[in-house]
Amino acid sequence: MNKEVPIAITSYGGKFLESTNTFEYDALSEFVPGLQIQIQSVNNPGIVIRGITSDSGDSRVEPRVSVFQDGVSISKSRGSVVELYDMERVEVLKGPQGTLFGRGAQIGAIHLIQNKAKNEKSGFLKAAYGNYNQRIITGHVNTPVVEDKLFVRFSGIYNARDGFIDNLSGGDLNGKETLAFRTSLKYLMGERTTLDVIANWQSDTPPGTSFKSGTFAPRGGTTNPNTFADLERGEALGLDREVWGITGILKHDFNENWDLTSITAYRQFDSDEAFDADGTAAPVLFFREQSEGKQFSQELRFNFDTQDKFRGFFGVNFFAEDGSQSVPFETNEQSFALLLLNIENLVVNGVPQFLPTIPNNPAFGPLAGAPLLEFNKERSTNFGENYSGDIFVDGSYDITTKLTATLGLRATWENINAGLEVENADQPGLLGNFLGSFPNNLFAPTNGRRSASENFTSAVGRFALDYDFNDEISVFGNIARGRRPNVINVTASDVNVLSDETVWSYELGFKSLFLKNRLQFDANAFYYDYQNFQTTIARLDPVDGLVIIPNDSGSATSYGFETSFQYAVSKDISFFANYGYIDATFDDVDEDGNEQALAGNRFRLTPEHSFSLGGNIGFPLSDRLEGFFLPTYSFKSEVFFEETNLPNISQEAYGLLNLRAGLRLDDTKELTFFMTNALDEEFIIDAGNTGGAFGIPTFIAGPPRFFGAQFSIRF
Repeated sequence: MNKEVPIAITSYGGKFLESTNTFEYDALSEFVPGLQIQIQSVNNPGIVIRGITSDSGDSRVEPRVSVFQDGVSISKSRGSVVELYDMERVEVLKGPQGTLFGRGAQIGAIHLIQNKAKNEKSGFLKAAYGNYNQRIITGHVNTPVVEDKLFVRFSGIYNARDGFIDNLSGGDLNGKETLAFRTSLKYLMGERTTLDVIANWQSDTPPGTSFKSGTFAPRGGTTNPNTFADLERGEALGLDREVWGITGILKHDFNENWDLTSITAYRQFDSDEAFDADGTAAPVLFFREQSEGKQFSQELRFNFDTQDKFRGFFGVNFFAEDGSQSVPFETNEQSFALLLLNIENLVVNGVPQFLPTIPNNPAFGPLAGAPLLEFNKERSTNFGENYSGDIFVDGSYDITTKLTATLGLRATWENINAGLEVENADQPGLLGNFLGSFPNNLFAPTNGRRSASENFTSAVGRFALDYDFNDEISVFGNIARGRRPNVINVTASDVNVLSDETVWSYELGFKSLFLKNRLQFDANAFYYDYQNFQTTIARLDPVDGLVIIPNDSGSATSYGFETSFQYAVSKDISFFANYGYIDATFDDVDEDGNEQALAGNRFRLTPEHSFSLGGNIGFPLSDRLEGFFLPTYSFKSEVFFEETNLPNISQEAYGLLNLRAGLRLDDTKELTFFMTNALDEEFIIDAGNTGGAFGIPTFIAGPPRFFGAQFSIRF
């Protein structure tokens, strides 16, 4: 916690991340109040800060929660999950952060700060093995290349395990395989100037995700999502994703009052994920999602500090991105017809059923008796090409020795270009007649690419007051305006522009540090008022076929409070606890007084209550050897997975216990035994999904008990 910053922020250093084996974002949910993270796969995360989530893969839609890596936005959903290894720290900032982090930080931001090259010789290596064939190896080497001038650091990780859901059609599901490398250089160009260059590369090739049907059981099994599945195409399911980027950070001190930071970055991701959307062995809804994204950004930020009462920063930013999301769809029409015409006979005793022809019934007109194809495919692709420019300024003034006021503003210009193109089926499909998308079975034809473009301008800002009662206690309050950019919604039949989603945020907070910084306690209360709240709903439309598009759902409100506590009893013993409460719902009426379809419904992926607690207990065994024990427990109340709040598309309250214990020799060698979900709690991390649009929702199991051992050495 930073007691001097008038916002709610939680920060954990690299040593904490390393000791808790936090390699993915979802583990942060245990330690950060107000943060919930769901990772179906590294290609499909849901990052939630205080009830607001960002998980759409549509290239035309901007996230509400920004993810930054060393000051560079990596927020697009399909490229945002990166492995957390060799980290300096991770910061989670809550509330609108447009002044600090730009156009995508409507309600918060996660900032990943990686370790840079240093003027030292050092190294670290960790290896682990666990059940489900879990293998982890990670480490770094740092060394000077030119004495006191040029330094280099190499780091990497391989993190893999088999899937924990068996698939009768072949392979397993919900596994992991990630390989990542990083190279960083630091060049001391002069007494006042430094240059850091960081290059990252990551490859993810896990098996498929267990979108298991809650309607049809596999052969010899049940619909329980935590048991084995039978998903079509078996080992062909899975993800192949590559993410890479390079960042240059130039810092120059003009004098003791002024300095400049320039951040230049290029980043690219390419992913291809195959999944069975119906969750059965029937060849009905086989999809791929093929996403690409390229981005370039340049920021110049001048920082100033008068060394008296006034300090702050101002600058400019340019951002350009070009991306697409392609969704190929493959089906056996003989099975797909059963889904549309008689869902009860899609699968019988785990065996797929087929309908060779459209029923010979006058109700089907000239199509009656027509033959259905065993295989057909079509494709829908959306495109997003965006450019933006920002001017920002933020300053703090000490009104008295105890009271500080902060004012920040950011003005943004955007050029947004959106497109949609549907490639027709290989052969004309008959079933599209029932959906209105003929000659395709699912996606309404666009007859080439449909495009639209528009320019937008906007402004966001914040005003904050911070009062220090003494060196130990401070309080703050802030008012901020956040914004999610407009969406140009292109369908096969129409183009419309969704208004930018805005939020007014009001927050009060209390921060304290006692006992020479050994005891920390803070509490925050907040209220958010949303206009033009955007939701994404999958549905079968009589004109546009299957559409998964954003909609403007009107007004929403959320409020809540969070507390966190940390106490270092001694050098070897510490404890933490945190609690979060949030009531985030759609209002009864919109701004025009019209009743809202989702009135009173809670936001998705948002438990009303959540808490976690844990400890780090060390005990000396000799002058060189010590033992340690790190238990943590986290709890979430009921979570809905869709804004519809259907009771069967939710997860009841549950808690997870994680345990770590081991031996440490001379602070350089460590043997650790670990166990996550020690009580083997059964739960799900998502429900509904694409299958829900067809009346057959699917469910994704949460991880079972994992355990293993690891050894690390530092040199």
